Amino acid sequence: MAQDLYFTKDHQQVRKAVADFIKKEINPHVDEWEEAGISPLHDIFKKMGALGFLGIRYDTQYGGEGLDYWYELVFLEEIAKIQAGGVALAMMVQTNMATPAIYDFGSEYLKQTYLAPALKGEMVAAIAVTESDAGSDVAALKTFAKKQGDHYILNGSKTYITNGTQADFLTLLARTSDDPGYHCFSLFVVPTNIKGFSVSKKLDKLGMRSSDTAELFFDNMKIPAENLIGREGEGFIQQMMQFQHERFSALPLAYGTAEMIIKETVEYLKTRIVFGKPLIKKQVIRHNLVQWGAEILAVKQLTYHIVRLKMAGQDVSKEVSMGKLLAAQLVQKVADGCLQYYGGSGFMNEMRISRFFRDSKLISVGGGADEVMKDIIAKLEGY
Repeated sequence: MAQDLYFTKDHQQVRKAVADFIKKEINPHVDEWEEAGISPLHDIFKKMGALGFLGIRYDTQYGGEGLDYWYELVFLEEIAKIQAGGVALAMMVQTNMATPAIYDFGSEYLKQTYLAPALKGEMVAAIAVTESDAGSDVAALKTFAKKQGDHYILNGSKTYITNGTQADFLTLLARTSDDPGYHCFSLFVVPTNIKGFSVSKKLDKLGMRSSDTAELFFDNMKIPAENLIGREGEGFIQQMMQFQHERFSALPLAYGTAEMIIKETVEYLKTRIVFGKPLIKKQVIRHNLVQWGAEILAVKQLTYHIVRLKMAGQDVSKEVSMGKLLAAQLVQKVADGCLQYYGGSGFMNEMRISRFFRDSKLISVGGGADEVMKDIIAKLEGY
């Protein structure tokens, strides 16, 4: 198997452990969680933390496993097989979005107080950057943290926050000065049990419905100064670096979902008889399936190339941006094309293909829209 070129027996043992967990603890419940519009993250994460799934590449002194990026990729490839994208997204927030900045830039206090419990699954984390007028344009955010003695006073709001109704803490980007430029932002760990925090509302989404997404409000919250991540004024740079972890995690989610869609669609096409023959016998359908399969392999190999670069300590900003752009477009194309082959049944919510169709759109929007990826790539190419 070509996979053996990249993954050892130890990698495959981790893969099997994650796959077994998903099969037993996650997929039997996803329909229920989709209907409820929320997944029981404290329960899920405690189980995952006990198995070491939430801190694969983090240092063992904080409860991580101390493994490399290949092991992380194995984990991401397997959670992509969860039959509801919202559950996988919630997990990725915990492992690849809300905790990297604490690990990379946080004090020992923050690592012991927030990172370690998050890796054990004892605390649910969320990343709080987006605002109603500041999505991909991060520099436009208005939430402000004003220094007063040994505290920061936090005021403002955040929206579209994944895990927002269940989070025990937020990794939050706020303005800390009115100065021009990018050194007026800072990253904080914001506990949600402090007076002045509220969930304005749980949002109703097109897809990723098993993931709770919220609008959050901060009214004169007193955040201890020790909850500042790194140095004041460095938050924008820290967040841009964090985005690389987030965007990378979207690649295996996209191609893994696309592979799952094709596998399920092929089984369906073998049984759907049209004009006396199974639909799988139609040449145009077979050609589309193999075309998509080739594109999936290309995106997967780009992902493996990125891991090799990450292992070598190289900057992967361009490759990750390219990968996210291609992967997001690919999974939507596959979901749309395969739904067409299901006919009227594919339009029914009870069919998983309709869920895949709805969930796939977010990858082109979250973590930087497709258009933002193109702007980043153009800048890096010197255009």
